[in-house]
Amino acid sequence: MFIRQLNYLVTLAKEQHFARAAELCNVTQPALSSAIRSLENELGLVIVRRGRRFLGFTEEGERVLGWARQTIAALDHMRQDVCASNLLTGTVRIGVIPTTMPVVSLIIASCREAHPMLRYAVRSLSSDAILRQLDEYELDVGFTYLDDHTQAGFEVLPLYRERYVLVSPSGSGERARTGAARWDALGDLQFGLLDSSMQNRQVINAAFRRAGVQPKVVVEADSLLTLMSNVLHAGLHTVLPHSVLCVNDSTGRDTVTPLEPELTREIGLIARDLPSRPPLVAALWRAAKHLDLQTRFDAFLDRPHAIGEVPAGVS
Repeated sequence: MFIRQLNYLVTLAKEQHFARAAELCNVTQPALSSAIRSLENELGLVIVRRGRRFLGFTEEGERVLGWARQTIAALDHMRQDVCASNLLTGTVRIGVIPTTMPVVSLIIASCREAHPMLRYAVRSLSSDAILRQLDEYELDVGFTYLDDHTQAGFEVLPLYRERYVLVSPSGSGERARTGAARWDALGDLQFGLLDSSMQNRQVINAAFRRAGVQPKVVVEADSLLTLMSNVLHAGLHTVLPHSVLCVNDSTGRDTVTPLEPELTREIGLIARDLPSRPPLVAALWRAAKHLDLQTRFDAFLDRPHAIGEVPAGVS
């Protein structure tokens, strides 16, 4: 059994197509198929269900695939560990929920100070996709919501608790009225919110339901930049975690108002729970652990400019 055969198998699982898998592995399709058949003969079982095209894996093949992923990951971690006494190199694969995409840059910046040769592959994914790709060894670290569903079976590093705030166009507030806005007073505002399939949006929808409000959603998007642009240029309101605004620091143009009842979610890093932490994961872990993100983000809401101005018609 050769490592390249296991690589072929993992690539085929990812691509679900013989020709595309062969192209990524820089071999011909017959060579890839032959290598997998050779592995099947060696193990004495059928791994791949074949027809005129790729039809998936057999039950035994799924188990082999799981071991192949673990073997490749373990080999990679061995290489990292052997080289760790020298300058740490390689690529850290990070899965990030959309609302923490701006924040991950702070962790990367901290890690780069200690390990300037590291590279980072950052993917915007749903929380469920992050868990799945961690399980399948396609990610090294997840940056996501922390709850019982997420934390089960993973190593966890809590980093901060995000607080949801109302973001309004500049000039929409009455400067004499400051403080927090209530969810049940937002029914007359027009909103741009994240796509309804995203967990962030589902959390916001639940808050509106509890308040007995049906929000007037004019724009839905899967991009934080799109939402902020619609606040700036289209006069819409949105609801976002305060951490996003702190990193983007757009408060000179927008009004940020805390919401009551307060809505919070705990955010942190998760990784596979292994006997020893892989060097690249350990490097990112240390960098994140030394950042006091909670203090930084909460201090943002204490700034006097453009914050706490309750938009007209909201109390």
